[in-house]
Amino acid sequence: MRVGFLVEQMLAPVPGGTGRYSAELAAALARTARPGEAVISWCAWRGEREADGAAVPGVVGPIRLPLPRRGLATAWLRGYGPAPSAVGIVHAPTLLVPPRRHGVPLVVTIHDAVPWTHPHTLSTHGARWHRQMGARAARQADAVIVPTRAVAAELRAHLPIPADRLHVIGEGVAEAVVTIPADADARAARLRLPGGGYLLTLATLEPRKGLDTVLAALAELAALAELAEPVGPAASAAPDLPLVHVGSPGWGGLDLRVEAARVGLDPARIHSLGRLEDADLAVVLSRATALLAPSRSEGFGLPIVEAMAHGVPAIVSDIPAFAEVGGDAVVTVPVADPGALARAVTAVVTDEGLRRRLAADGRARAAAFTWNGAAETVWSLYRQLTDSRALTTKDRGRA
Repeated sequence: MRVGFLVEQMLAPVPGGTGRYSAELAAALARTARPGEAVISWCAWRGEREADGAAVPGVVGPIRLPLPRRGLATAWLRGYGPAPSAVGIVHAPTLLVPPRRHGVPLVVTIHDAVPWTHPHTLSTHGARWHRQMGARAARQADAVIVPTRAVAAELRAHLPIPADRLHVIGEGVAEAVVTIPADADARAARLRLPGGGYLLTLATLEPRKGLDTVLAALAELAALAELAEPVGPAASAAPDLPLVHVGSPGWGGLDLRVEAARVGLDPARIHSLGRLEDADLAVVLSRATALLAPSRSEGFGLPIVEAMAHGVPAIVSDIPAFAEVGGDAVVTVPVADPGALARAVTAVVTDEGLRRRLAADGRARAAAFTWNGAAETVWSLYRQLTDSRALTTKDRGRA
């Protein structure tokens, strides 16, 4: 079996979590393939060296389709254009979905229901494009993969996807993200990580991620610290911890330092590191006091699993996907509630017993999320689809 796997998101201006998903799942599929099975990657037309940026260990390609990214997205939105060929199945790991051709089974991953449930958190064009592509995927895909039961339930309310074509398959933690490199101290110094602990956010800079809630919560803590005598060194630590942000700029023009100043928080407390390589990310995660993830809507929550794998307490919004992924191993707060987030930060920072419990529970829960495990389940789905196609073709031949 030859699987045509789209890796275009890896080359996007902001790859984000779906770019990580594409890279990690493709690599894991290659690692877990049986003899005679292969993964062939495909991307839009671009320079050969640029396309090499989507090369994945063990995966053949990427093979370039004869249209650039924008042209490909436009053509595929209308249901025509070039598509992967000479493969037995096609998997689009995002909603950039090629037309279904010649009876070759099509698998599509839909990561969240944000374009339908929270379209205001996306650009107008982005929300419209994702809804249109989602509708086409619902019509044409032989199987739709979603990362959580929460997404499955939300999508069923907006797209006519039969239950037998909707498959919940989770994600994993990259080995490189949980492995602390030998030169961790040197990396921490180069990144200028604050000593004495810090709060961490891992998110693309865009409105949906709730970073405005983080800034408002820290501003509230700082204001309270100025009004009252600290109860002790532990209690005074929460408002003093700096905030480290890791992530690429997204849409909306969000600038953390500008937003911090607007809500009365000292911009000097914000340390923005941008997008990091995995070894640097492992160092940043391992030294954090807590992860803050107050998103308004998500489909999975990979940063939460990565933090749990490092034993870092996670404070997250109480959206369904986060509750499903984190369970009792995270602290949840209402969406867009700075006061609740501020109280949760204080509790985690000042309560050593709580931090120990969250660290132990988090590590145990994160162990269940592996890319190899996800890939093996995806391979089972591929085989089921190709076997069904072969039986259908055989029955037609007899008829």
